Amino acid sequence: MIILVLNCGSSSIKFQLITMANHEVLAEGIVERIGEGNALYTYKSDVFNIKKQEMVIENHEKGIKLILDNLLDCKNGVIANKNDISAVGHRLVHAGEFYSDAVIVDADVIQKLKECSVLAPLHNPANIMGIDAVNSVMPGTPQVGVFDTAFHQTMPEKAFLYPLPIEFYENQKIRRYGFHGTSHKFVSITAAEFMNKNIKDLKIISCHLGNGASITAIKHGESIDTSMGLTPLEGLMMGTRCGDIDPAIIVHFIKQMDYTIDDVNNIINKKSGMLGLSKISNDMREIETAIREEHNKNAKTALEVYAYRIQKYIGAYIAAMNGVDVIIFTGGVGENMALLRDMVLSEMDWLGIELNKEVNYVFKSGIVDLSAESSKVKILKVPTNEELMIAKETAELIKN
Repeated sequence: MIILVLNCGSSSIKFQLITMANHEVLAEGIVERIGEGNALYTYKSDVFNIKKQEMVIENHEKGIKLILDNLLDCKNGVIANKNDISAVGHRLVHAGEFYSDAVIVDADVIQKLKECSVLAPLHNPANIMGIDAVNSVMPGTPQVGVFDTAFHQTMPEKAFLYPLPIEFYENQKIRRYGFHGTSHKFVSITAAEFMNKNIKDLKIISCHLGNGASITAIKHGESIDTSMGLTPLEGLMMGTRCGDIDPAIIVHFIKQMDYTIDDVNNIINKKSGMLGLSKISNDMREIETAIREEHNKNAKTALEVYAYRIQKYIGAYIAAMNGVDVIIFTGGVGENMALLRDMVLSEMDWLGIELNKEVNYVFKSGIVDLSAESSKVKILKVPTNEELMIAKETAELIKN
Protein backbone atom coordinates (compact mmCIF):
# COMPACT_ATOMS: atom_id res chain seq x y z
CA MET A 1 0.00 0.00 0.00
CA ILE A 2 1.28 3.47 -0.95
CA ILE A 3 -0.05 6.66 0.69
CA LEU A 4 0.38 10.21 -0.56
CA VAL A 5 0.49 12.59 2.44
CA LEU A 6 -0.39 16.24 1.78
CA ASN A 7 -0.13 19.32 3.97
CA CYS A 8 -1.85 22.12 2.08
CA GLY A 9 -1.41 25.73 3.15
CA SER A 10 -2.89 28.81 1.56
CA SER A 11 0.02 29.10 -0.88
CA SER A 12 1.92 25.85 -0.40
CA ILE A 13 1.70 22.05 -0.63
CA LYS A 14 4.09 19.82 1.29
CA PHE A 15 4.03 16.17 0.28
CA GLN A 16 5.49 12.75 1.00
CA LEU A 17 4.82 9.48 -0.83
CA ILE A 18 5.18 6.64 1.67
CA THR A 19 5.09 2.89 1.10
CA MET A 20 3.49 1.20 4.09
CA ALA A 21 5.39 -2.06 3.64
CA ASN A 22 8.49 -0.61 5.29
CA HIS A 23 7.49 3.04 5.89
CA GLU A 24 9.98 4.19 3.25
CA VAL A 25 9.59 7.71 1.85
CA LEU A 26 9.65 7.20 -1.93
CA ALA A 27 9.54 10.92 -2.72
CA GLU A 28 8.95 14.22 -0.93
CA GLY A 29 8.97 17.93 -1.55
CA ILE A 30 7.10 21.20 -1.44
CA VAL A 31 5.32 23.59 -3.76
CA GLU A 32 5.63 27.18 -2.50
CA ARG A 33 4.20 30.57 -3.48
CA ILE A 34 1.22 29.11 -5.30
CA GLY A 35 -0.65 31.80 -7.21
CA GLU A 36 2.38 34.06 -7.41
CA GLY A 37 4.46 34.69 -10.51
CA ASN A 38 7.59 33.08 -9.02
CA ALA A 39 6.34 29.88 -7.40
CA LEU A 40 9.02 27.45 -6.17
CA TYR A 41 9.03 23.67 -6.54
CA THR A 42 11.25 21.23 -4.68
CA TYR A 43 11.15 17.46 -5.31
CA LYS A 44 13.40 14.74 -3.92
CA SER A 45 13.61 11.00 -4.49
CA ASP A 46 16.46 8.48 -4.64
CA VAL A 47 16.62 8.82 -8.41
CA PHE A 48 15.74 12.45 -9.11
CA ASN A 49 15.97 15.85 -7.40
CA ILE A 50 14.59 19.28 -8.25
CA LYS A 51 16.00 21.98 -5.98
CA LYS A 52 13.98 25.20 -5.65
CA GLN A 53 12.97 25.39 -9.30
CA GLU A 54 11.14 28.65 -10.09
CA MET A 55 7.99 28.43 -12.22
CA VAL A 56 4.39 29.59 -12.49
CA ILE A 57 1.87 27.51 -10.52
CA GLU A 58 -1.55 29.15 -10.63
CA ASN A 59 -3.45 27.09 -8.05
CA HIS A 60 -3.45 23.98 -5.86
CA GLU A 61 -4.81 21.81 -8.66
CA LYS A 62 -1.84 22.71 -10.87
CA GLY A 63 0.49 22.10 -7.92
CA ILE A 64 -0.83 18.61 -7.24
CA LYS A 65 -0.77 17.79 -10.97
CA LEU A 66 2.90 18.83 -11.05
CA ILE A 67 3.67 16.57 -8.08
CA LEU A 68 1.80 13.66 -9.66
CA ASP A 69 3.56 14.15 -13.03
CA ASN A 70 6.94 13.81 -11.33
CA LEU A 71 5.89 10.79 -9.31
CA LEU A 72 4.75 9.14 -12.58
CA ASP A 73 7.60 10.34 -14.81
CA CYS A 74 8.57 7.47 -17.10
CA LYS A 75 12.29 8.07 -16.57
CA ASN A 76 12.63 9.45 -13.04
CA GLY A 77 9.33 8.59 -11.36
CA VAL A 78 8.78 6.27 -8.40
CA ILE A 79 5.41 4.75 -9.36
CA ALA A 80 4.07 3.42 -12.67
CA ASN A 81 0.43 4.43 -12.38
CA LYS A 82 -1.53 6.91 -10.28
CA ASN A 83 -3.71 3.99 -9.21
CA ASP A 84 -0.65 2.72 -7.31
CA ILE A 85 -1.53 5.42 -4.76
CA SER A 86 -4.02 3.69 -2.46
CA ALA A 87 -5.18 6.87 -0.73
CA VAL A 88 -4.33 10.46 0.04
CA GLY A 89 -3.90 11.46 3.69
CA HIS A 90 -4.37 15.15 4.49
CA ARG A 91 -3.06 17.07 7.47
CA LEU A 92 -6.15 19.06 8.42
CA VAL A 93 -6.03 21.67 11.15
CA HIS A 94 -9.33 22.31 12.88
CA ALA A 95 -12.28 19.97 13.38
CA GLY A 96 -13.78 21.73 16.38
CA GLU A 97 -15.55 19.10 18.46
CA PHE A 98 -16.70 17.07 15.47
CA TYR A 99 -13.92 14.48 15.14
CA SER A 100 -11.66 12.72 17.59
CA ASP A 101 -9.98 10.45 15.04
CA ALA A 102 -9.06 10.25 11.37
CA VAL A 103 -12.01 10.30 8.96
CA ILE A 104 -12.75 9.44 5.35
CA VAL A 105 -13.21 12.78 3.60
CA ASP A 106 -16.73 13.19 2.20
CA ALA A 107 -19.20 16.03 1.73
CA ASP A 108 -20.05 16.05 5.44
CA VAL A 109 -16.38 16.39 6.45
CA ILE A 110 -15.92 19.27 4.00
CA GLN A 111 -18.98 20.98 5.45
CA LYS A 112 -17.56 20.58 8.97
CA LEU A 113 -14.26 22.06 7.78
CA LYS A 114 -16.15 25.07 6.47
CA GLU A 115 -18.03 25.46 9.75
CA CYS A 116 -14.74 25.41 11.66
CA SER A 117 -13.06 27.91 9.33
CA VAL A 118 -13.99 30.70 11.74
CA LEU A 119 -11.65 28.98 14.23
CA ALA A 120 -8.84 28.49 11.69
CA PRO A 121 -9.37 31.07 8.95
CA LEU A 122 -5.85 30.68 7.51
CA HIS A 123 -5.76 26.89 7.50
CA ASN A 124 -9.15 25.27 6.93
CA PRO A 125 -9.95 27.01 3.61
CA ALA A 126 -6.50 25.95 2.33
CA ASN A 127 -7.16 22.38 3.47
CA ILE A 128 -10.40 22.39 1.48
CA MET A 129 -8.54 23.65 -1.61
CA GLY A 130 -6.19 20.68 -1.30
CA ILE A 131 -9.07 18.22 -1.06
CA ASP A 132 -10.79 19.76 -4.08
CA ALA A 133 -7.55 19.66 -6.07
CA VAL A 134 -7.09 15.94 -5.38
CA ASN A 135 -10.69 15.31 -6.48
CA SER A 136 -9.90 17.01 -9.78
CA VAL A 137 -6.50 15.44 -10.45
CA MET A 138 -7.08 12.00 -8.88
CA PRO A 139 -10.84 11.38 -9.07
CA GLY A 140 -12.00 8.34 -7.15
CA THR A 141 -8.91 8.12 -4.93
CA PRO A 142 -9.94 7.77 -1.26
CA GLN A 143 -9.01 10.77 0.87
CA VAL A 144 -8.53 10.72 4.64
CA GLY A 145 -8.38 13.70 6.99
CA VAL A 146 -6.14 13.63 10.08
CA PHE A 147 -6.85 16.66 12.27
CA ASP A 148 -4.37 18.51 14.48
CA THR A 149 -7.12 18.95 17.06
CA ALA A 150 -8.43 15.36 17.08
CA PHE A 151 -5.98 13.87 19.61
CA HIS A 152 -6.97 16.49 22.20
CA GLN A 153 -10.69 15.71 22.10
CA THR A 154 -10.17 13.43 25.11
CA MET A 155 -9.55 16.45 27.36
CA PRO A 156 -12.11 16.73 30.17
CA GLU A 157 -14.26 19.84 30.57
CA LYS A 158 -12.21 21.08 33.50
CA ALA A 159 -9.21 21.28 31.14
CA PHE A 160 -10.81 22.67 27.99
CA LEU A 161 -13.32 25.18 29.36
CA TYR A 162 -12.29 28.81 29.78
CA PRO A 163 -13.69 30.66 32.83
CA LEU A 164 -15.81 32.95 30.66
CA PRO A 165 -19.62 33.17 30.66
CA ILE A 166 -20.67 29.65 29.63
CA GLU A 167 -22.72 31.05 26.74
CA PHE A 168 -19.51 31.72 24.82
CA TYR A 169 -18.82 27.99 24.83
CA GLU A 170 -22.41 26.88 24.31
CA ASN A 171 -23.09 29.25 21.40
CA GLN A 172 -19.67 29.99 19.89
CA LYS A 173 -17.68 26.90 20.96
CA ILE A 174 -14.95 29.05 22.48
CA ARG A 175 -12.78 26.59 24.37
CA ARG A 176 -9.32 25.04 24.42
CA TYR A 177 -8.76 22.80 21.38
CA GLY A 178 -5.00 22.31 21.23
CA PHE A 179 -2.79 21.63 18.22
CA HIS A 180 0.23 19.51 17.23
CA GLY A 181 -1.98 16.56 18.12
CA THR A 182 -0.59 14.29 15.40
CA SER A 183 2.97 14.90 16.61
CA HIS A 184 2.12 14.37 20.29
CA LYS A 185 0.30 11.15 19.43
CA PHE A 186 3.18 9.84 17.29
CA VAL A 187 5.97 10.51 19.78
CA SER A 188 4.02 9.15 22.76
CA ILE A 189 3.27 5.89 20.95
CA THR A 190 6.88 5.68 19.76
CA ALA A 191 8.21 6.29 23.28
CA ALA A 192 6.02 3.54 24.75
CA GLU A 193 7.23 1.10 22.08
CA PHE A 194 10.86 2.10 22.72
CA MET A 195 10.40 1.40 26.43
CA ASN A 196 8.56 -1.85 25.69
CA LYS A 197 5.65 -0.55 27.78
CA ASN A 198 1.91 -0.40 27.26
CA ILE A 199 1.07 3.26 26.69
CA LYS A 200 -2.03 2.78 28.87
CA ASP A 201 0.32 2.24 31.83
CA LEU A 202 2.26 5.47 31.31
CA LYS A 203 1.98 9.14 32.24
CA ILE A 204 3.77 11.12 29.54
CA ILE A 205 4.62 14.81 29.08
CA SER A 206 5.35 15.54 25.44
CA CYS A 207 7.23 18.76 24.63
CA HIS A 208 6.90 19.67 20.94
CA LEU A 209 9.34 22.55 20.60
CA GLY A 210 9.85 24.32 17.29
CA ASN A 211 9.03 27.76 15.95
CA GLY A 212 5.57 26.83 17.20
CA ALA A 213 5.62 25.01 20.52
CA SER A 214 3.21 23.11 22.75
CA ILE A 215 3.23 20.67 25.66
CA THR A 216 0.70 17.91 26.23
CA ALA A 217 -0.10 15.80 29.28
CA ILE A 218 -0.83 12.26 28.05
CA LYS A 219 -2.31 9.93 30.65
CA HIS A 220 -2.83 6.29 29.72
CA GLY A 221 -2.55 7.14 26.01
CA GLU A 222 -5.01 10.05 26.05
CA SER A 223 -4.45 13.80 25.98
CA ILE A 224 -5.85 15.25 29.21
CA ASP A 225 -4.45 18.79 28.82
CA THR A 226 -2.39 20.78 26.35
CA SER A 227 -0.84 24.23 26.29
CA MET A 228 -2.27 25.64 23.04
CA GLY A 229 -5.86 26.81 23.26
CA LEU A 230 -8.59 28.17 21.00
CA THR A 231 -5.71 29.13 18.69
CA PRO A 232 -2.01 28.19 18.51
CA LEU A 233 -1.14 31.49 20.24
CA GLU A 234 -1.81 30.34 23.81
CA GLY A 235 0.68 28.50 25.98
CA LEU A 236 4.44 28.49 25.66
CA MET A 237 6.57 31.35 24.44
CA MET A 238 7.44 30.53 20.81
CA GLY A 239 9.55 31.79 17.94
CA THR A 240 7.43 34.86 17.22
CA ARG A 241 4.29 34.22 19.34
CA CYS A 242 3.99 35.53 22.87
CA GLY A 243 2.16 32.59 24.41
CA ASP A 244 0.46 33.19 27.78
CA ILE A 245 0.13 36.87 28.70
CA ASP A 246 -2.27 38.93 30.79
CA PRO A 247 -5.24 39.48 28.42
CA ALA A 248 -5.58 43.03 29.74
CA ILE A 249 -2.37 43.85 27.87
CA ILE A 250 -4.41 43.64 24.66
CA VAL A 251 -6.93 46.13 26.08
CA HIS A 252 -4.05 48.40 27.13
CA PHE A 253 -2.54 48.32 23.64
CA ILE A 254 -5.86 49.34 22.09
CA LYS A 255 -7.18 51.85 24.62
CA GLN A 256 -4.00 53.49 25.86
CA MET A 257 -1.66 53.19 22.89
CA ASP A 258 -4.15 53.49 20.02
CA TYR A 259 -3.12 50.25 18.32
CA THR A 260 -5.63 48.67 15.97
CA ILE A 261 -6.76 45.06 16.28
CA ASP A 262 -4.57 44.21 13.26
CA ASP A 263 -1.60 45.95 14.89
CA VAL A 264 -2.02 43.94 18.08
CA ASN A 265 -2.53 40.69 16.18
CA ASN A 266 0.71 41.31 14.31
CA ILE A 267 2.61 42.06 17.54
CA ILE A 268 1.48 39.02 19.51
CA ASN A 269 1.77 36.54 16.61
CA LYS A 270 4.70 37.78 14.54
CA LYS A 271 6.87 40.14 16.60
CA SER A 272 6.94 38.58 20.06
CA GLY A 273 8.42 35.41 21.55
CA MET A 274 12.13 34.78 21.03
CA LEU A 275 12.28 37.37 18.28
CA GLY A 276 10.70 40.07 20.42
CA LEU A 277 12.69 39.47 23.61
CA SER A 278 16.06 38.76 22.02
CA LYS A 279 15.84 41.46 19.34
CA ILE A 280 17.90 39.05 17.23
CA SER A 281 15.93 36.20 15.70
CA ASN A 282 13.27 33.54 16.15
CA ASP A 283 15.85 30.96 15.01
CA MET A 284 17.21 29.13 18.06
CA ARG A 285 20.49 28.40 16.27
CA GLU A 286 21.15 32.13 16.01
CA ILE A 287 20.10 32.63 19.63
CA GLU A 288 22.49 29.94 20.85
CA THR A 289 25.34 31.38 18.78
CA ALA A 290 24.67 34.85 20.20
CA ILE A 291 24.83 33.43 23.74
CA ARG A 292 27.93 31.27 23.31
CA GLU A 293 30.05 33.50 21.08
CA GLU A 294 28.83 37.02 21.80
CA HIS A 295 27.54 36.67 25.39
CA ASN A 296 24.47 38.59 24.24
CA LYS A 297 22.36 39.55 27.28
CA ASN A 298 19.04 39.82 25.43
CA ALA A 299 19.50 36.39 23.86
CA LYS A 300 20.40 34.85 27.24
CA THR A 301 17.40 36.44 28.95
CA ALA A 302 15.03 35.37 26.17
CA LEU A 303 16.20 31.75 26.39
CA GLU A 304 15.84 31.79 30.18
CA VAL A 305 12.22 32.98 29.84
CA TYR A 306 11.58 30.29 27.19
CA ALA A 307 13.01 27.50 29.37
CA TYR A 308 11.29 28.74 32.55
CA ARG A 309 7.87 28.68 30.93
CA ILE A 310 8.43 25.10 29.76
CA GLN A 311 9.46 24.19 33.32
CA LYS A 312 6.22 25.64 34.70
CA TYR A 313 4.07 23.65 32.28
CA ILE A 314 5.94 20.44 33.09
CA GLY A 315 5.33 21.07 36.81
CA ALA A 316 1.66 21.79 36.21
CA TYR A 317 1.15 18.63 34.17
CA ILE A 318 2.93 16.49 36.76
CA ALA A 319 0.35 17.80 39.23
CA ALA A 320 -2.52 17.24 36.78
CA MET A 321 -1.53 13.58 36.24
CA ASN A 322 -0.37 12.92 39.82
CA GLY A 323 3.07 12.01 38.54
CA VAL A 324 5.04 11.43 35.35
CA ASP A 325 6.85 8.42 33.88
CA VAL A 326 8.26 9.91 30.68
CA ILE A 327 9.24 13.39 29.45
CA ILE A 328 9.66 13.64 25.67
CA PHE A 329 11.51 16.33 23.72
CA THR A 330 10.59 16.58 20.05
CA GLY A 331 10.35 19.13 17.22
CA GLY A 332 13.27 20.99 15.63
CA VAL A 333 14.26 22.77 18.85
CA GLY A 334 13.40 19.96 21.24
CA GLU A 335 15.43 17.44 19.28
CA ASN A 336 18.46 19.57 18.48
CA MET A 337 19.04 22.10 21.27
CA ALA A 338 20.86 20.33 24.10
CA LEU A 339 21.38 23.59 26.01
CA LEU A 340 17.63 24.17 26.23
CA ARG A 341 16.94 20.63 27.46
CA ASP A 342 19.59 21.14 30.14
CA MET A 343 18.06 24.46 31.22
CA VAL A 344 14.51 23.05 31.32
CA LEU A 345 15.40 20.01 33.40
CA SER A 346 17.77 21.72 35.81
CA GLU A 347 16.60 21.87 39.42
CA MET A 348 14.04 19.10 38.92
CA ASP A 349 15.97 16.39 40.75
CA TRP A 350 13.58 16.68 43.70
CA LEU A 351 10.94 15.26 41.34
CA GLY A 352 13.24 12.39 40.41
CA ILE A 353 13.99 13.98 37.01
CA GLU A 354 17.72 13.77 36.31
CA LEU A 355 19.35 14.42 32.92
CA ASN A 356 22.45 12.58 31.74
CA LYS A 357 24.31 15.70 30.68
CA GLU A 358 27.11 13.83 28.95
CA VAL A 359 24.67 11.99 26.66
CA ASN A 360 22.52 15.11 26.26
CA TYR A 361 25.33 17.11 24.66
CA VAL A 362 26.38 14.40 22.19
CA PHE A 363 24.16 14.47 19.12
CA LYS A 364 22.75 11.11 18.05
CA SER A 365 20.03 10.56 15.49
CA GLY A 366 16.89 8.59 16.24
CA ILE A 367 15.41 7.99 19.69
CA VAL A 368 17.87 8.74 22.50
CA ASP A 369 17.51 7.99 26.21
CA LEU A 370 18.76 11.12 28.00
CA SER A 371 18.03 9.90 31.53
CA ALA A 372 20.67 9.65 34.22
CA GLU A 373 20.91 6.17 35.76
CA SER A 374 19.48 7.51 39.02
CA SER A 375 16.54 9.27 37.32
CA LYS A 376 13.11 8.01 38.35
CA VAL A 377 11.61 9.55 35.22
CA LYS A 378 12.56 8.50 31.69
CA ILE A 379 13.78 11.43 29.55
CA LEU A 380 13.66 10.76 25.82
CA LYS A 381 14.49 12.62 22.64
CA VAL A 382 12.04 11.31 20.05
CA PRO A 383 12.11 12.61 16.45
CA THR A 384 8.58 13.41 15.38
CA ASN A 385 7.14 12.18 12.10
CA GLU A 386 3.69 13.62 11.52
CA GLU A 387 3.66 12.46 7.90
CA LEU A 388 4.19 8.83 8.90
CA MET A 389 1.48 9.13 11.57
CA ILE A 390 -0.93 10.48 8.95
CA ALA A 391 0.04 7.69 6.54
CA LYS A 392 -0.51 5.03 9.23
CA GLU A 393 -3.92 6.38 10.19
CA THR A 394 -4.91 6.71 6.54
CA ALA A 395 -3.86 3.14 5.73
CA GLU A 396 -5.64 1.76 8.79
CA LEU A 397 -8.84 3.58 7.97
CA ILE A 398 -9.10 2.53 4.34
CA LYS A 399 -8.20 -1.08 5.21
CA ASN A 400 -11.08 -1.20 7.64
